[in-house]
Amino acid sequence: MNILLVDGYNIIGAWPELQELKKKDLAAARDRLIEKMAEYQGYSGFKVIVVFDAHYVKGIEKRYQNYQVEVVFTRENESADEWIEKKAIELTNIRNQVYVATSDYTEQWAVFGQGALRISARELLIEMKEIEKKIKKKVKKTQEAKSVSKIFLSDEVAEIFEKWRRGEK
Repeated sequence: MNILLVDGYNIIGAWPELQELKKKDLAAARDRLIEKMAEYQGYSGFKVIVVFDAHYVKGIEKRYQNYQVEVVFTRENESADEWIEKKAIELTNIRNQVYVATSDYTEQWAVFGQGALRISARELLIEMKEIEKKIKKKVKKTQEAKSVSKIFLSDEVAEIFEKWRRGEK
């Protein structure tokens, strides 16, 4: 299985859209990153885990699923880098290929030494843009084919099916 560990605040700080959003609302920037990673996960088949440092959200480690993406806020006094390094070691085995998305050079080499592969924030952004283009193309093709469909679906029902496809409730 391919697993992508994402250093959340590092990616937010590197992607122009998320940088702008962060200036106004950090929580909205986090949510937008998670949405984008859900699209990435849905299209690529990778299991995605987005990790945020505790210094922005104090307290004990917190984990939850959002759009079927695992989201982790580290424990207080634990950096996302430390958490990612431990998780990369734990997950790397003959059945898993672990990738780490970060532009932190030191972190890239630390996880590379553990057998994980690195993806810079810029590389992930380029890949994400390509995936979004492919998704748009596929949606357009589906909508064009929809008009010749033998089963009529109202927009409301089509929206419900789309949410199911994305794993939303």
